[in-house]
Amino acid sequence: MVSEKADHSTATPLDPLEVLGNIDAWNLRREGEWLRFTGRLDPGLGPRDYLRDPAGGDVIAVAPGPLYGLLSIGGARRAGFNTGPAAFPHHIFAPGDHIGAVGLEGSARAEPTGALQKLPHCSQDALIAQSLLSWRAEGLAALPLFFTRTETDGSPTAAALSEGLAFDNLFAAVDSLCLAAQKLGKEPKVLAVGIDFGAEDTTSSQAEIESGLTALMTKIEAGLHRRGLQRPIFLLACESGHAGAANHPAILAHSRLSWLKVGHTIAISAPGYAFDKDRFGRPTDDARLRMAKMDAHAIVALTAREDWACPCPLLAEYDDKDVRVTFSAMEPLVIDPALTDDPSAGFAIVGSKKPLEIVSVRVDPKDPRTILLRTKTTIKGEKPTLRYALPGLADDGASRRGAIRDSWSADSVGSDVPLHRWALPAELPMNEAPR
Repeated sequence: MVSEKADHSTATPLDPLEVLGNIDAWNLRREGEWLRFTGRLDPGLGPRDYLRDPAGGDVIAVAPGPLYGLLSIGGARRAGFNTGPAAFPHHIFAPGDHIGAVGLEGSARAEPTGALQKLPHCSQDALIAQSLLSWRAEGLAALPLFFTRTETDGSPTAAALSEGLAFDNLFAAVDSLCLAAQKLGKEPKVLAVGIDFGAEDTTSSQAEIESGLTALMTKIEAGLHRRGLQRPIFLLACESGHAGAANHPAILAHSRLSWLKVGHTIAISAPGYAFDKDRFGRPTDDARLRMAKMDAHAIVALTAREDWACPCPLLAEYDDKDVRVTFSAMEPLVIDPALTDDPSAGFAIVGSKKPLEIVSVRVDPKDPRTILLRTKTTIKGEKPTLRYALPGLADDGASRRGAIRDSWSADSVGSDVPLHRWALPAELPMNEAPR
């Protein structure tokens, strides 16, 4: 009787050219449910082992660690993508349902599958995976596999989003993640879930958007728990509206959730005003790449059990012509005109009986997490409102950018403009300072 080991040793070797096609591959063999071979397929990575289903399909890098899921749910802006495949094409995949990284956009119901497919284009999630892999490759660290899918639909409110087809398809993707991980002999792990919702909701109040997003995150966590998966990082996009839109409750809801947390791991990597948009209010290709890099920085910090937070205005007090704005910030504040030439740095005072023009803005030399404003005229006996980086501050109703960030920065590969943590938009009641 011939042993199984002896049978394998005397089997006819497989010809990589015949089986795999014209790629630089060798040592092709059958291992369990997979064909495994050594090859040189990714420029700059050198020879490594890869897998392919004997029935065909895309080649998958042999990689350590879990199969990491980067998933998203939201409105039309989240469905945007950069054309062309991601770097590390054998490490970044979508479910093998021939749909791609961006799902069905509410047009049909997706079905779970254990197959994986390479990406013909890059959603923001794929660009996040690309950034994480690039940094690991530079540090000669392990390169894991990533699974991406973005689901959107036409839900008019955050509450409706948790009941719609996008939500159902998001969990079809989660089930696909689990099936693919099982087939690869890996642990499935949803690393982060991006939620980009706000501009679509033109009727809800700030409180309704907050409660809707909180319910959505709770429902996502419950669905993951039922599948034995841990709680993810939620990536919120602090952005809503567009030029000409004076409505901004979603921006304020996102800002509040960023520091309130409400029992979830939440990160806003950067406010929306920090990135360029097209005439439809959607990120440009370069902006989407920069947004993904900022999301990747937030993920790295939070998975290392470090904090991540953009500066956020919390308190505004006035005394005569002087206004003191106290921020929550991880690093000292900086006034940087890179995004705006507005002399008020993105601040405006509204709701007063007389116009209150801001004539100077500076960092408090005694407290670098406080901004000092000075108005042209005295503030007396009033309770005006201080706004920062919100739409509708000027007569033209245009969106406003801010000039406040903290001192954190990082290089942005392919751009001379570094990445920064810009302050989140805010609307604060101004109270007279105690004497």
